[in-house]
Amino acid sequence: MNGGTIKNDVKTNWRWYLCALLFVATTVNYLDRQVLSLTWKDFIAPEFHWTDTDYGMITGWFSLFYAAVSLFAGTAIDRLGTKKGYLLAILIWSTGACLHAGCGWLTMEIEGLDSVEALHAVKQGSALALSISTISVYLFLGCRMILAIGESGNFPSAIKVTAEYFPKKDRALSTAIFNSGASVGALAAPATIPFIAKAWGWESAFIIIGALGFVWVFFWLEWYDKPEKSKHVNAAELAYIHQDDEKETDETKNDEKTEKTIPLLKCLTYKQTWEFIAGKFFTDGVWWFYLFWAPAYFSDVYHYPSASKEGATLIFILYFIVTVVSIFGGYLPKLFVEKRGMDPYGGRMLAMLIFAFMPLTALLAQPLGQYGAIFPAVIIGIAGAGHQAWSANLYSTIGDMFPKSTVATITGVGTMAGGIGSYMINQGSGILFDYAEKAGSSFSFLGFEGKPAGYMIVFCICAVAYLIAWSIMKTLVPKYKKIVP
Repeated sequence: MNGGTIKNDVKTNWRWYLCALLFVATTVNYLDRQVLSLTWKDFIAPEFHWTDTDYGMITGWFSLFYAAVSLFAGTAIDRLGTKKGYLLAILIWSTGACLHAGCGWLTMEIEGLDSVEALHAVKQGSALALSISTISVYLFLGCRMILAIGESGNFPSAIKVTAEYFPKKDRALSTAIFNSGASVGALAAPATIPFIAKAWGWESAFIIIGALGFVWVFFWLEWYDKPEKSKHVNAAELAYIHQDDEKETDETKNDEKTEKTIPLLKCLTYKQTWEFIAGKFFTDGVWWFYLFWAPAYFSDVYHYPSASKEGATLIFILYFIVTVVSIFGGYLPKLFVEKRGMDPYGGRMLAMLIFAFMPLTALLAQPLGQYGAIFPAVIIGIAGAGHQAWSANLYSTIGDMFPKSTVATITGVGTMAGGIGSYMINQGSGILFDYAEKAGSSFSFLGFEGKPAGYMIVFCICAVAYLIAWSIMKTLVPKYKKIVP
């Protein structure tokens, strides 16, 4: 089985080494995604004469395209196999990440400019400035599309590895470990990316962070193989991995054989599907707004660039709060089920209602921000943690009511809905911020003028989105009702 490499009966623990590798991949994934948000405002925009509308277009279409390709990513991974599928995914997204660095050079070549100084010398608002911004935006957008194609394969690949290497009782822990890479990446990004850009140029940030994926590929090719073929897994560990196969009852086997996959069009006839669509459409965009616009917010309103110690600290605090507070997302519904005797769906919906109130704190970001930037950093962190806790439970509602064979289909539909919502809020925010900045004091909202007024409007939308979503979800599906195909 293992070519005689491992003969002892002491159980190996190679599965945890692979789990660590998945953690690194997820961390790199999140770092690659964050490079643009941490460099565009203070480094890229001055060179290419970008407006907030330009950046909003890039982030909006990235969200939409990412959602679209996610519909097919899982199927592609299944067909290619784990090793080839994950390899291809990280090669694509790492290449896409590095390609961002060439957008500036290619823009200058197209426009016939020979230096960065020449870019800066172009008069803002001129026809040449408009041409430069248009060309560069579409070049960056193309690179983001490549990034999205590759990144869409990370989560389904990682989930597939955990299913191959871990028994059911350990999968939740292994998933939590590798998925924590997203939080680690979010914390590491503001502490590294802006300073790389400041020291060696924004292009270097894309190349250095993107190159991490190529380093990861070496370990993946060396370390991964199916458990039955791996030279690092002995008989004892293999038996542990496959323990569920021995415990599987005839009843379970029969259920899996007879379970039918519900066609997509049929899924759209169920209120439960539209419940999930509503939950994703109204809330996903809020998270993406915080993710993509927080660095620009601290730069625009408080004049703390991403590469400043103050700016990096504020973003770090924000994501630290998100990471720590969001862990209660899975604990609260468990408490309701075990201590109050609620059914899983009822407990989950009650927990989501509580989490839906946390984003209301965003209403205080601007007012309290007058006393220091630390207040909006903490407040947005709390609101973001509310989203992560909400999202974890929202995904679980699918498994509560739909057969396993249809979960991926419903997830894909909801992801698409969330992508549309993200596109709308990111594109709309860019247009709003440009308008508010040009209007200046003539544009006001709740006591704020100019661009701060624009941010206040978006914060208000983000604050109430979850309560609106929950109300619609509860109206559509007031009580637990499992779908039987």
